[in-house]
Amino acid sequence: MATQQTPTPATPAAPTGPNVFSSTSLYVGDLNPDVTEANLFEIFNSVGPVASIRVCRDAITRRSLGYAYVNFHNTGDDSAAERAIDQLNNHPIKGRPCRIMWSQRDPSVRKSGKGNIFIKNLDKTIDIKSLFLTFQQFGNITSCKIELDHQNQSKGYGYIQFQTQEAADNAVERVNGKLIAGKKVYVGPFIPRKERIQMNSQKAFTNVFVKNLPEDVDEEKLKTMFASFGNIQSAVIMREDDGKKSKCFGFVNFSSPEEAQEAVNGMNDKEFDGKTLYVGRAQKKAERETELRSKFEQMKLDHLSKYQGVNLYIKNLDDDIDDDKLRSIFSPFGSIGSAQVMRDGKKNSKGFGFVCFTSPEEATKAVTEMNGKMVGIKPLYVALAQRKEMRRAQLEAQFAQRNKLPPRMAPPSVYSGSPVFYPPGAQPGFVYPGMMGRGRFPPGPYQAMGTPNYVMVPGSQGNRAPAGGPKPAGRGGAQPNRRGMAKQTQNPAREPGTQSDLTPQMLAEYPIPDQKRMIGERLYTLIHKTQGNLTGKITGMILESYSFQHETELEEMIHLIENPDALADKVNQALKVLKEHSDKAQEGVASPAANAESGEAAAQE
Repeated sequence: MATQQTPTPATPAAPTGPNVFSSTSLYVGDLNPDVTEANLFEIFNSVGPVASIRVCRDAITRRSLGYAYVNFHNTGDDSAAERAIDQLNNHPIKGRPCRIMWSQRDPSVRKSGKGNIFIKNLDKTIDIKSLFLTFQQFGNITSCKIELDHQNQSKGYGYIQFQTQEAADNAVERVNGKLIAGKKVYVGPFIPRKERIQMNSQKAFTNVFVKNLPEDVDEEKLKTMFASFGNIQSAVIMREDDGKKSKCFGFVNFSSPEEAQEAVNGMNDKEFDGKTLYVGRAQKKAERETELRSKFEQMKLDHLSKYQGVNLYIKNLDDDIDDDKLRSIFSPFGSIGSAQVMRDGKKNSKGFGFVCFTSPEEATKAVTEMNGKMVGIKPLYVALAQRKEMRRAQLEAQFAQRNKLPPRMAPPSVYSGSPVFYPPGAQPGFVYPGMMGRGRFPPGPYQAMGTPNYVMVPGSQGNRAPAGGPKPAGRGGAQPNRRGMAKQTQNPAREPGTQSDLTPQMLAEYPIPDQKRMIGERLYTLIHKTQGNLTGKITGMILESYSFQHETELEEMIHLIENPDALADKVNQALKVLKEHSDKAQEGVASPAANAESGEAAAQE
């Protein structure tokens, strides 16, 4: 039987009317994760003046999501953007061909799937350009893509999005079932994965999946087990790579859906040779994963609702606190369902744990009474336990808020995730990595007393000195020079609070930033004797472990300054955290990237 060959498409004439797109913004997809804005600027600036480029990245990990937006200067027409599409579409960037299309800012249009078709059973020799040429005769194509494996080889299927639904329908009607490069292809409307899975779960089936089989069951025995339910077309037992040992599951294919459904109803949960069989509709891997994922998420939600408001998170635990001691610490506040200190692979305490009460009232009382309370040599941090997703959302919100603040100084390179304290005479104040671009802390009330070279943040008013304490420089004090620096007095007075005269009562009179500075400078001096370049990180980590809201915390920090052994123990804890962070970074542990751009879809089976 002769098979009709797809006619070779003619090259369409160049459009004579104005372009339907008025935007000069392009979407560039399928990018290598290592591609940066500089790489794209070098490529796209060759076809026209580039106004801006943005590679979209994950909010937390800052890893590329694989797509970017390129904006050209608006010169009255779209010639530069059109040239980029004509000349650079499918251009390899760092070994991966990019996909360029007009940027569509309306999300409803992007997600509608209008004009999108799916093609499978493509020959491996078909590339994006030949696929585009084959289908462009049916209408204007806005996007053309062939899925590639990790070696940039075609997986045999792809997607084309037309500008209009009529062009897509015409392509499906004329090309579906025809030969392209000697292979009969399937062309049909694109169906999102969720809809496909839902359709598959609702349609009739003839293939039955059977698991928990005894190892001695072979194909013949499997047929005998199910023969009473109807005509069996085939039966197979899945085996190990050696082809002999059974994997204890298999498939039975019946002649009709009614027979298959009857077999599921009759054999599921049935005892056979001491094992309980599972018999159900055979599912594709993607469908199984989606179903299991939804079940797991529901279980997590049920678990969360069950323990909402009663499960507490506790950190800053001493190493000698175990589960029983943790329970005894919190038992005065109510009935405890469980108490656990988290430990590493060597059974060493991680310094945090969880306590679950039986009622929200008991948990609230425990948080109120125990948060900030000294247990051993550390003040506890106690709060309601949160899901990972909630903590991530809070971090994203904080990160977005910080990005809105204008930078005032170039951030130095710091250890990611750890706070840094700058030594006296360099950069005063306690600074977090996420705040490095927001400027230094405003100086305390000791400006006129000789605090070494502090910088006044423009527009800040400083902090009020406590009653009876030293006052900020005013008309009668040191005047700022043209650079905004306070002039150094000739005979600066000694700042209150040396290593021997710091007291909680004296510190409590000053604002928290000044408390951190006064304690931080003394800790820095002591830690620098043994830690060298790590001094700033370790000092910042120690300060970050305190909230500066309670007098007991001030007492403990003064104890660190006056007791070398206590400080050494605290430094060792910080070094341990830094080492764990470094080990994880070397192992490549990272958050999963966010979902890819709308319209991208996995293969249709």
